[in-house]
Amino acid sequence: MNIQSFLEHHGILRNPFAEEDAQTDPVFKEHCIVSAYHPVWDKIYGDPGEPATAIIFGPKGSGKTAMRLQIDRHLGAYNREHPTKRVFVIRYDDFNPFLDHFQERSSWGSSTKPEKVLDAWRLWDHMDAVLCIGVTDLIDRVLEGDNHDEAESLQNDPARIHQQDLDRLDRTTARDLLLLACCYDQSTSSTFTGRWNVFRSKLHYRNWWVWWDLSLGLAWMLLSCLATISLVRGDKIQFKTGFWLLLIATLAGFAPYLYRWLRCFRKSWGIRRRMRIGKRELGSLRKVLMRFPIKELDSQPLPRFARTDDRFELLTKFQMAIKKLGFSGVIVLIDRVDEPHLTGGKPELMRRLVWPLLDNKLLKHPGLGIKMMLPQELHRAVDRESTEFHERARLDKQNMIPAFAWTGESLYDLARVRMLACGMEDRVAEPKDLFCDQIGYARLLVVFQQLRVPRHLFRFLYRVMVEHCNKYSDAQPEFKVDQQTFESVLAVYLREIET
Repeated sequence: MNIQSFLEHHGILRNPFAEEDAQTDPVFKEHCIVSAYHPVWDKIYGDPGEPATAIIFGPKGSGKTAMRLQIDRHLGAYNREHPTKRVFVIRYDDFNPFLDHFQERSSWGSSTKPEKVLDAWRLWDHMDAVLCIGVTDLIDRVLEGDNHDEAESLQNDPARIHQQDLDRLDRTTARDLLLLACCYDQSTSSTFTGRWNVFRSKLHYRNWWVWWDLSLGLAWMLLSCLATISLVRGDKIQFKTGFWLLLIATLAGFAPYLYRWLRCFRKSWGIRRRMRIGKRELGSLRKVLMRFPIKELDSQPLPRFARTDDRFELLTKFQMAIKKLGFSGVIVLIDRVDEPHLTGGKPELMRRLVWPLLDNKLLKHPGLGIKMMLPQELHRAVDRESTEFHERARLDKQNMIPAFAWTGESLYDLARVRMLACGMEDRVAEPKDLFCDQIGYARLLVVFQQLRVPRHLFRFLYRVMVEHCNKYSDAQPEFKVDQQTFESVLAVYLREIET
């Protein structure tokens, strides 16, 4: 018996339980993302106008990634409705690129041991990673070009940045954005210096006078050459003496430029050494830093020290800059901490990666909301931590959800919503309609409660339908799953998930 015939008999056009991962689930993305909510949705999503942190602990398959995608989609809708008070979304869900760079920068003795590599990971590394994602995304949006149809552009991309937004920026904000681009832009779409120069021209940051010291050195060298040649030809000095006088005069003329070059080299070396999660060449960093007047550069924070103070200042600068571009807040979505190859899904390694983030100073930073989707194993590790850790993290103030749990009733509603999304317009099917009368609504609630999470529910329902269809032919179909098939598949599946 064809499973599609079984579903069509119940008014279902496609299998609502075939997919298990929210990132590749078309039913969820097309329908359920705006219609199926966990009971704790309001606490996690909060009010985008006042970004707040939320920390969710849940087992695998409980829907943490689906929750993250829902938050992302709803923030896009919020941005379309509030074009002057948008929220800038930073998706911090792929740790591998940052951990790879970090591991390369580790000492040779510890780089092969994940425990030692992750022990060296600090809060400022997380902040550098967040700023890398945010700044690179911001520059990408600026360089995408201006769209003449602003209404259509806002509908397609609610976070689009137009040239008129950039034209309103003052010189100080433009300088801050360029400094952030210098430190954190990680794009590989073009050369670093070329992309930075295009970004500078978009911001109308004029800095041609920054080369006055180089021009002074060239002019002084030219005058010294003319004077030396005149003295040598007039036999007033010997050629050897003239050569040394010219060399000394040239060095004196280039002294201001050399002094600035050395200072920029020192700053770029500090950035290259202390920003351990990004790719940046020393020469390109120095070239870009040379494009800033030394007085403007000296007073600015840069990620060239092993401390969080500079990173908080840079984060604040980023927030102030995007606020002038129409973004009133920043929300960071953190997910998939069990997927990086360096952690391997091991709770102890995940703890080493995540724990630096649990700092109340960052989690309660003004205008910043961090939505963290964490594995259930880490909550058990939280309970074993010291008083000092809890005083630093202040998890009692972070809208923490200790168990992202589902009841049998909520799982039944979730299955029903998916069936409605895949059903015909004139037909309304429910999960209980798929089963015989001996398997009533109450029994389904008990079974769904045993399955605990959506992933197990979808796998079980898919298996039981396949097993049922294999027992019948299209010539003599049966459109209700019998009790024996239901219970046998359930027993096998429960043993699988318990082992």
